[in-house]
Amino acid sequence: MFTYRTCGTCSRSISFEVDDENRIHSVSFEGGCRGNTQGVCRLAEGMDICKVRDLLKGVQCRNGTSCPDQLSRAIDEYLSQK
Repeated sequence: MFTYRTCGTCSRSISFEVDDENRIHSVSFEGGCRGNTQGVCRLAEGMDICKVRDLLKGVQCRNGTSCPDQLSRAIDEYLSQK
């Protein structure tokens, strides 16, 4: 399980797993707007992590970021450590 500490959003962290085919699973947000974060988690489930990153990068809410944008940043960090 990879965990990323968010910055500039109501959520505090994001956790997820990636399988051998680079598909994202078990996405969960700690904190944040429950309906929004649950929706993002359900939509991302089973998708290619690069596709999720590209779709969510730059989505704005406040402070120049959002929970979806933070997930894209979490994926970037995951990929840089891989």
